[in-house]
Amino acid sequence: MAKQRLACRECHFVNDPNKQTCDNCGSTSLTEDWAGYVVITHPEESEIATEMNVTEPGGYALKVR
Repeated sequence: MAKQRLACRECHFVNDPNKQTCDNCGSTSLTEDWAGYVVITHPEESEIATEMNVTEPGGYALKVR
């Protein structure tokens, strides 16, 4: 079975399962306990990115516990 990807508790960026720090913000607070997934390609034009305070393109978890 594939390992669960890790979401950052700080910025919600979804990282590879073997990461120790977030590729987006550098936080070490990563978790497997997350739900929902959105890919933001143009954050400067996205209402969802504005709502989530996302400034970099990538995959983000909608809910992180």
